[in-house]
Amino acid sequence: MKPVFHPELINDVFGDPAVYVDFLFEKRALLFDLGDLRNLATRKILRIRDVFVSHAHMDHFFGFDWLIRLCLGREMRIRLFGPARFLGQVEARLAGYTWNLVENYDTDFTLDATEVLSDTRARSARFRCRTGFRRENERELALSDGVLLDEENLTVRFCLLDHKIPCLGFALQEKLHVNIWKNRLDELDLEPGPWLQGFKRAVLHGLPGNTPMAARRRGGDETTYRLDDLAGTIAHISTGQKVAYVTDAVFHPANAERIVGLGKGADQFFIEAVFGDELAERAARKFHLTAAQAGSLARCAKAKFPVPFHFSPIYHDRENELREEFERAFRGQLNPSPLQQGL
Repeated sequence: MKPVFHPELINDVFGDPAVYVDFLFEKRALLFDLGDLRNLATRKILRIRDVFVSHAHMDHFFGFDWLIRLCLGREMRIRLFGPARFLGQVEARLAGYTWNLVENYDTDFTLDATEVLSDTRARSARFRCRTGFRRENERELALSDGVLLDEENLTVRFCLLDHKIPCLGFALQEKLHVNIWKNRLDELDLEPGPWLQGFKRAVLHGLPGNTPMAARRRGGDETTYRLDDLAGTIAHISTGQKVAYVTDAVFHPANAERIVGLGKGADQFFIEAVFGDELAERAARKFHLTAAQAGSLARCAKAKFPVPFHFSPIYHDRENELREEFERAFRGQLNPSPLQQGL
């Protein structure tokens, strides 16, 4: 299965948290967290359409100004999502600058921000360049099943975590993966083209199997198939890709249950591993996970490819210690005693 989402850490494991997820077939990307973005090429930043911020500690929100700086003056809209008080934090950052000339801009760069108030409630507002980024269109939103973003073939879900403040974990899920077999197209003398996007949409929307589908033959002629006949011949349809992201959460039973539920079956699971297990008490005081706790949570979630990150700088010369501890816990060779609570 050729993955649709291509996630990557922007910084090394000791740097500010931020994961860039590029979309294979769209001129689009999203971000998990807004740490330092200066290692990310401008062309990549300009693909960003959605940003999911776990919380507004500086190492997770420092890149906000750089994002605005590069997008200002362009006809773009970016959706931002964060925890309670997020609207005020976005507003305050924007209010720190003078916007007296923006009403003359030809473009109207826009931010649509949403703050998660609870598992079932959110509030959104708009900030437009031409109005000096004043807060507009504020409204309350109902949330269901943890869904923040629901599009034709993807969802982004959240869970509320305890970092002594509300902190959000996120999971990006492709609803279905439709892989076209080129050799089957050749056998049917069908030509790849825009009609395949219509076919994929019909599959994703769950249209009836007898729905007629127009396909284009080589040479330009059209032919018609039943949807289920075409799907059974030219495509492999499977569960879609999942990318989960969790950082800045203390270990306790409620957090553990939510983290495991969010990351369940993830193809890539980015999860913080701040301290070694020998500093478990320090991790608890600072409301972070140890590498052993993170590895065991990823194991419980049955993640395929977990990615530990957000290492404490005190391990700068001992990075392998954290990685080895994480891997041992993920393989079930290490069970840190705090993890036995509630799992």
